[in-house]
Amino acid sequence: MKIIVYNLKMHLDDTIYDLKKITSKKIGVSEKDFISFKIIKESIDARKKPHISIVYSVMVEIENQIKRPLGGDIKVLEDLPQKPLVYGDIKLRKRPIVIGSGPAGLFASLVLAQNGYKPLLLERGECVEKRTQIVNSFWAGGKLNEETNVQFGEGGAGTFSDGKLTTRINDKRSEKVLEEFYKSGAPEEILYKSKPHIGSDILKEVVSNMRKRILDLGGEVRFNSKVTDFLVKDGKVEGVKVNNCEEIYSQVVVLAVGHSARDTFEVLYNRGVKFIQKPFSIGVRIEHPQELINNAMYGEAAKHPKLGAADYQIFKKFSKRTVYSFCMCPGGVVVGAASEPDTVLTNGMSEFSRDKENANSALVVSVGTDDFESSHPLAGVEFQRKWEKLAFWCGGKDYSAPIQRLGDFVNDRVTRKLGSVKPSYMGNTKFSNINLCLPPYVTSLLKNSIDFFDSKINGFGMEDAVLTGVETRTSSPVRIPRDDNLEALGINGLYPAGEGAGYAGGIVSAAVDGIRIAEKIMETYSNENFP
Repeated sequence: MKIIVYNLKMHLDDTIYDLKKITSKKIGVSEKDFISFKIIKESIDARKKPHISIVYSVMVEIENQIKRPLGGDIKVLEDLPQKPLVYGDIKLRKRPIVIGSGPAGLFASLVLAQNGYKPLLLERGECVEKRTQIVNSFWAGGKLNEETNVQFGEGGAGTFSDGKLTTRINDKRSEKVLEEFYKSGAPEEILYKSKPHIGSDILKEVVSNMRKRILDLGGEVRFNSKVTDFLVKDGKVEGVKVNNCEEIYSQVVVLAVGHSARDTFEVLYNRGVKFIQKPFSIGVRIEHPQELINNAMYGEAAKHPKLGAADYQIFKKFSKRTVYSFCMCPGGVVVGAASEPDTVLTNGMSEFSRDKENANSALVVSVGTDDFESSHPLAGVEFQRKWEKLAFWCGGKDYSAPIQRLGDFVNDRVTRKLGSVKPSYMGNTKFSNINLCLPPYVTSLLKNSIDFFDSKINGFGMEDAVLTGVETRTSSPVRIPRDDNLEALGINGLYPAGEGAGYAGGIVSAAVDGIRIAEKIMETYSNENFP
């Protein structure tokens, strides 16, 4: 029988042998009777600093029944029969088309390929290997490539991030996402860490391996293949036009273009696809010494090797808005994430080791659709663009990012000299006044939150903390409504998916949505006699 044992508290210096011992004692079975032993969850309990614990849940397989009463922290794992997937009976004339190779597109393609549907995956940018070179060149002061950048290219926007795999959704498909990442080269710990992350360095390898798996299963992946139009007739999608010349036909098109595909949004809108405005958040990147965050979160235990770089999550609610941290990157760097000419925006990125000097996080304020100054469905796009262009202007009009000491930001003055925190920004920077490239209600609430955040994280309000502007693409500014079959309203065969369509908020939730779309396609269409 398989048993799950929860809430096993261990000291930082305890080992796997100690964990097995305490598990054995809790269930009343000798370690010799363990057929298998597996950690299924690991989290840090830092509520009683400096007495920090590692809390585990484990799965143990034993041959006989246990005598202890079940319930509470001890439960039997029941192997529930998996509901078989029943394929649909509508025959596909051409292979399904998937647009975009972010998490939603990758996982939709992978699941379709695993079930014999041989998808065609179209990506407007370069493969991840060439994409990395192009992005590094831009950060070094090179020209912006509008098709291959931090937003566009194999892997999507998340490729140049921390590779965080935490999610708030409760969906069994999340387990498949983690398992497929692991099979593609992600570290095994993502299967059990409470806050798993891959890191941008390993994530690039994982994305490349997923592409190879799709190809091995009969799929096709094309780079530098921008979908510039959609072939729609009588309320049905018939295919797409690529790079303004090649027409590719299919009765199934998965739209997984990401939250920054503004030009694609316009094409879809002009083709009659319905959009609705969606709220999001904007603000800045804030940087502190990672050591300061470690000490604030872990106290005297901060340097223990089991703990690593500490993260944080903070928020403060006001009457109409919330100020909060987003996409926190321990031991990481701030990066330039522009995808349009004459704009500046930022993102955060960490490698798997999280060993850089600074901690950075987006510090953002929620904005609503009534802030967009227009009822047009794409008004949120223009709202983002407005502040990104102002940040470009504040940075000196050469893609340098405006930076400012927190103390100077609070006092509305241009920074003249850095203090103890050096900006990690991948690219050029310019001393500026970030108050000029964000709405006054955003900057006011950011300032009014600092003392509160400092009371939660000692040192958060240090005057030498560095702000980099601006963070505008926390999520998609639009949602594309779907019907019960997950198709775009009024257009049969077009399946909006992932974060760009407004149905996800991170790598895992976007991947899950891609899987859900693939399942719906398979329930509708047959894979038999596929050309």
